[in-house]
Amino acid sequence: MAEDTQETGQPSVQVLLDERELRQIYSNSYRIHATADEVIIDLGFNMPNPNPQSGQQQLLLKITDRVVMSYLNTKRLAQSLQQLIKRYEQQFGELVPSSQRPPVNR
Repeated sequence: MAEDTQETGQPSVQVLLDERELRQIYSNSYRIHATADEVIIDLGFNMPNPNPQSGQQQLLLKITDRVVMSYLNTKRLAQSLQQLIKRYEQQFGELVPSSQRPPVNR
């Protein structure tokens, strides 16, 4: 029986997804830190602190999930995200941070 091969001559691998334990979260904030071997990405939700302890305005970052990855997988993720953003901007226009957008006149 012949093996299915890619254009590179390497045998292809079929990837099966098991999503039975999939959790979906919403995150509007992240924090990245690292060790010598791994990259740690904390995902969460930031909002104004509902119970500030001082008169100063505070943001509360509620960390809900943590992803720990090797540097190699982190690089692959960064490349995939760059490609995704490029395709999005080609279709919908350049993404601009809200702090750099001109004010809307109403």
